Amino acid sequence: MSAIAENTQGKCLLEVSNLSVAYGKVDALMNFNMRVNEGQIVSVVGPNGAGKTTLLSAIMGVLASKGDVEFDGSVEQCPPIERMVVRGLGLVPEKRELFSSMSIEDNLMLGGFQRYRHGDRSLKETLDEVYSIFPRLKERRIQEAGTLSGGERQMLAVGRALMAKPKLLMLDEPSLGLAPLITREIFKIIDQLRGQGVSILLVEQNARAALKLADYAYVLEMGELSMQGTGQDLVEDPRIIESYLGINSKHQDILSI
Repeated sequence: MSAIAENTQGKCLLEVSNLSVAYGKVDALMNFNMRVNEGQIVSVVGPNGAGKTTLLSAIMGVLASKGDVEFDGSVEQCPPIERMVVRGLGLVPEKRELFSSMSIEDNLMLGGFQRYRHGDRSLKETLDEVYSIFPRLKERRIQEAGTLSGGERQMLAVGRALMAKPKLLMLDEPSLGLAPLITREIFKIIDQLRGQGVSILLVEQNARAALKLADYAYVLEMGELSMQGTGQDLVEDPRIIESYLGINSKHQDILSI
């Protein structure tokens, strides 16, 4: 593991302690520790099958796990998903999971359902904020979600999560399957969200773009933490360059901000 100092800058929003997940007898995540502070973008990078999606699913409560998830001052063990959403944790899954036959606007409004259920009647203001970030969605708000391009579907998935007013937004492979120009646009939007005070946990195979964007980053390999450090330090680390930025370096440069 890298000797770089741990992520201690700022007020802690999410702290994961000794988090472990097993699929039957196969360990997918082993005693993983990480932290996200308020206002940060924290990236988790690693190869396919490293356990990145498993990590997000366990934090969200989608998967049973061992260990502790402390979010916004409260410790949870296998937290119920609904409680985590209400408390301000949002997840944009890798497959986006939109309602294809529903309109863009209806998909967005569903993202704020728990707020509405708990008496919050300010969804229209949040909808306007989402449309200001994604003007393309506003232009097409009555279209069915299933008619959108891959990049637009990713924008809708992020917008839907923002409707819940999350304190922490978790993004699972937001660049997956997108053309290079659209990927750059998505990463610029992620950076813009940080500027608006949204804390972000970014899981991403495109290591160069994710590390360039990150305040702090963790490298996950075969279910275990192998390195950690600031995004800037890791993107210049010879081990990272050799393992993740060598063969695909030119391609990932194109996708970087």
